[in-house]
Amino acid sequence: MFGNMGEMMKQAKKMQAMMAEVQEKMTLLEVEGSSGSGAVKVTVNGQGSIRGVKIDPSLLDPKEGEVLEDLLTAAIRDAQTKAEEASAEAMNKVTGGLKLPGGMKLPF
Repeated sequence: MFGNMGEMMKQAKKMQAMMAEVQEKMTLLEVEGSSGSGAVKVTVNGQGSIRGVKIDPSLLDPKEGEVLEDLLTAAIRDAQTKAEEASAEAMNKVTGGLKLPGGMKLPF
């Protein structure tokens, strides 16, 4: 009985180390989200933190302020969604598709 528990603990520590490695890789990963047919581009890291913004100069017209705001919001959401998907895919490789209860995220 205790042998199985010891093996489970080893596996848990190994998985924890692998998850820490994946998280580190996510800080280095960059994904780009865009909107307005590429007129606004936002780059985020794998954790969703914004790294950069590119705006087509045609959108810098003061009359286009509201449009620019909407496009920025959409591009940020697009980039963050892509980052979340990349992170989930990387974690899925570590956990082997282990499904966690709702609201529970790794690492704990």
